[in-house]
Amino acid sequence: MSLAVGGLLLAWLAGFFWFVAKSPRTADDAAAASDAIVVLTGGSGRLEEGLKLLREGKGRTLFVSGVAPGVGLDELLRSAGKSAPAWAICCVVLGHEARNTHGNAQETARWIKSEGYRSLRLVTAWYHMPRSLLEFERAMPRMTIVPHPVFPAELDRCFWWKSERGTVLLAGEYSKYLLTLGEALLLREEPVRSWPHSGRASGEERR
Repeated sequence: MSLAVGGLLLAWLAGFFWFVAKSPRTADDAAAASDAIVVLTGGSGRLEEGLKLLREGKGRTLFVSGVAPGVGLDELLRSAGKSAPAWAICCVVLGHEARNTHGNAQETARWIKSEGYRSLRLVTAWYHMPRSLLEFERAMPRMTIVPHPVFPAELDRCFWWKSERGTVLLAGEYSKYLLTLGEALLLREEPVRSWPHSGRASGEERR
């Protein structure tokens, strides 16, 4: 029994270090513009990066998923220490239904379908990107998804192990990733093969 537990722990640790090592290190700024830019709420720097990408023409519309009910763009930006730029008012859409990453994917899929879009640039924290890609590719298997990670100052990408909080955060995120992957396998869905992600359409690898 102890050998089995030890083996599972060793496998978990090996997978954890692989997970951290393979998480994205840079954003693909050279990729062509997408139909939409999608920002997942829940961390610093994401909304600011989404607005920057919108201004640079990396997408026609910015969709912010997981906004608290009743919160508008002005209030959302004020919480990030900014005011809503006039040029962004016409091109930012807020989603208020999602409460977790699975909900983000489902909410975004409904909006993407209503707009007839075929590509998106996904903005979230680097450590959250693997699970986000898994959920988004499950929800939109034919969508071209370009991952665009942000790198919060509070979690150093290279020296995360020096922070107890950072270690706990990454361990929790890896465990959630495994649970999501396990759910996909139990439901006999084809899990993400494109992570580490190539930026191609999910469906291109499933034909």
